[in-house]
Amino acid sequence: MRERFWERYSLGELNAREWEALCDGCGQCCLVREVDQGEVTVYSVACDLLDIEQSRCSDYASRLRREPSCHQLTPANVEQYDWLPASCSYRRIHRGEPLPAWHPLLAGSRQRMRRKGITVCGYAVPRRQVPRRRMGQHIIARWRM
Repeated sequence: MRERFWERYSLGELNAREWEALCDGCGQCCLVREVDQGEVTVYSVACDLLDIEQSRCSDYASRLRREPSCHQLTPANVEQYDWLPASCSYRRIHRGEPLPAWHPLLAGSRQRMRRKGITVCGYAVPRRQVPRRRMGQHIIARWRM
């Protein structure tokens, strides 16, 4: 990887390895959310493919085929995903903002993120464990776009 590539190149100029390294691995994009008439509701309920403890997809290579609600983020479509958390590295770089100090590329590991509660491992539950009628008990955020 090129040194501090996120500061020197646009998202579209990153190679595949750099693109993947830019992901902080928080797992927040894997939480179930609903977008209805401009209102976003985020639940503490994770996609069934998310390894919650690691905050990583358990089948990243096949996720788009296996999980219909999964989205493939690309340099060309980052701005369309305005429901991504403000801390999302892809959103930050797209907006010209720096990576936060806790980002693994700066901190050297994911331990700082975990201590700060950035990853979902401290609160997410698997979707298969939450009946649809109980989803309202798992709302963690709601906003208008």
